[in-house]
Amino acid sequence: MSFLPVLHPMLLVPLALAGLAVAVIALVRARTAPTRWLWVMRVVLVAACALLAFRPGIPGGEAKTVATNVDVIIALDNTTSMLAEDWAAGEDGEPGRRIDGVRADVRSIVEAYPGARFALIAFDNSAQVRLPLTTDTSALISTLDVMSPPPTDTSTGSSIGIAADALGLTLENAAKRDDRARLVFYLGDGEQTSPDAPESFDKNAELIDGGAVLGYGTSEGGRMKKVAAAGTSADEYITDPSTGEPALSMIDEAALQKIAGELGVDYQLRTGDAEAELPAAPAETTTTADADSPGARNELSWLIALFIAALLAVEVGIATARVGRTLRLTGGRAPKGASS
Repeated sequence: MSFLPVLHPMLLVPLALAGLAVAVIALVRARTAPTRWLWVMRVVLVAACALLAFRPGIPGGEAKTVATNVDVIIALDNTTSMLAEDWAAGEDGEPGRRIDGVRADVRSIVEAYPGARFALIAFDNSAQVRLPLTTDTSALISTLDVMSPPPTDTSTGSSIGIAADALGLTLENAAKRDDRARLVFYLGDGEQTSPDAPESFDKNAELIDGGAVLGYGTSEGGRMKKVAAAGTSADEYITDPSTGEPALSMIDEAALQKIAGELGVDYQLRTGDAEAELPAAPAETTTTADADSPGARNELSWLIALFIAALLAVEVGIATARVGRTLRLTGGRAPKGASS
């Protein structure tokens, strides 16, 4: 038998002993047989509550585990346009940014492929592998949370295909290292601000087993706050030099669909009112184990809880009978000295 106490034993044991001591003393002082039996029940009740607090269990429980034998590479647009405020508003009522939707979707991707290895490629003026393949999903989320676009004053035109080479190298290294399936997720708004034509992802398609291109933004566009040199958002919005009005960033779905075609995956427009539809991992890469796992156990707490509930029901019945008897003896009147 094993125990998983709800409190540290050094604190739980004195509390349990104190409760038992009070009940035992009351039992010893009881004058009549009915009263003694009542306190015997209460001693048992206190002991059962103490045992419940220790959460007993016996070994032999089964724990189902799922492992996804895949590599997931995320190519993420980290340009200023991902700060555009055309995503669903947050709980505080403030307009949401595209990057807010991206962060939520990356968490969904992590949850969809348990046991997978993840890599993160961020691209703006250039493409960088921010996180090589790893099973440490907390590192992925932390890296994503601290990412920020380049300062607005130093930002130059960006290409939506600039991550093609970095993605290709990551896929090639993964293919050489292990025989695992490879999923690629491209997250961006498709806005090409470089005067050159975007690079193609065609050469990467043969190394990809699935994935998706997720698009963020609206055709109406959203305005963006400037990014200060320290990497935090400034208070003022980026303005259109020709009009002096706030500049608007708009999604280019045609460009995103073209990237999806080059990668050989589906395209999906993301909105804040729906969850991302993620493809299932290849069936041959997913394993489920029902065998006994180290530390697995069968909980006994529920049996003890049922026993405690039965004892409490008896206590309630006794209390109800006493109240009824008192009311009959007093004719339904409150006893003398009782407040009105």
